Amino acid sequence: MRDITSNNIYILCNGVGVATAYFMLGLSVYFAPVDLSTKGYWGMGVFLLTLSLVNFVKYRMDERLQANRLAQLENAKNEKIIEDFVREK
Repeated sequence: MRDITSNNIYILCNGVGVATAYFMLGLSVYFAPVDLSTKGYWGMGVFLLTLSLVNFVKYRMDERLQANRLAQLENAKNEKIIEDFVREK
């Protein structure tokens, strides 16, 4: 059995919240007193907004990972410079 961590619980709660929000949004669009083409237009808007948000979050995560990787390289470089300086003395 998998180990349950607080991160997994957080992801599960977010997933349930998103699924509930989409279900409720779907119901409200389904029961809206407008014609089918308007409902389709709203549905496409929600779908494209979702894709945009996923891409935005991925971009921000990639940017943060890149910054962390650069900081690690910079720290390793500084450690190497200090180590070489101490060794020479």
